[in-house]
Amino acid sequence: MDISKNNVWKTLASFFMVLFAMPLGHALMIMMENWMTPTAMHYAAFTMGTVGLVMVIIGVFAQGDTRQTLWGLFGGLLFWTGWIEFILMYYARRYGVQPEMVNGEVVTKPEYLLFPATFGFWAMFMLLYLFSAKTGCNFFNWCQKVFFGNKKNAIVVRPMTRHTSIVTFMELNMILWTSYLLLMFCYDSHFLGDHHPVTFLVGLGCFIGAIFMFIRQLKISSWGANIRFSIATVIVFWVPVEI
Repeated sequence: MDISKNNVWKTLASFFMVLFAMPLGHALMIMMENWMTPTAMHYAAFTMGTVGLVMVIIGVFAQGDTRQTLWGLFGGLLFWTGWIEFILMYYARRYGVQPEMVNGEVVTKPEYLLFPATFGFWAMFMLLYLFSAKTGCNFFNWCQKVFFGNKKNAIVVRPMTRHTSIVTFMELNMILWTSYLLLMFCYDSHFLGDHHPVTFLVGLGCFIGAIFMFIRQLKISSWGANIRFSIATVIVFWVPVEI
């Protein structure tokens, strides 16, 4: 395996940048919950999501792969926090969804209990990517090879129009969405539960997978591609931490 020192530093820098960027959305949520009234908080959250969306669109017109990637990453984080998590929080509170309690303590907030209800929307996006998009994603390439075999090139004819900012934005949101659905399925005692062996295997599999992804990432010399790969690596790495 041909790995230069430059690649190692790029990979480490990309990994830790994404790792430390991910909690920023939750930090903003906590600050807004503590410092704002509920009405002001929801207006601010909607504004945050709007700013994130605008940042992603600005990234489409930015020059350079790395700049577009950064616009997509940070815009996507604001979008996810403002228009996904906060909107779920708003409707959970509005309609009185109760948190999951264990021994008198909140173990899952109401907004996260609503995530499994989005499964059908998630499947719709997955269907689009599986049948209608040639991508650089190893997971989708593997799925297309398994399901379509020799007919892959006839079924998935061409890639979508590529804007790196949009690609990064969609990668971030789809992987976050998938990981939340996976975690909520594992946590749900009607399906598996926290201490189920399958839940343990999911965590172990993601941890091992993250190691292999990191090793593969060491071969990437481009900053933009390295950062985009780090998004997947960090989220997969964080699944066993949550479990």
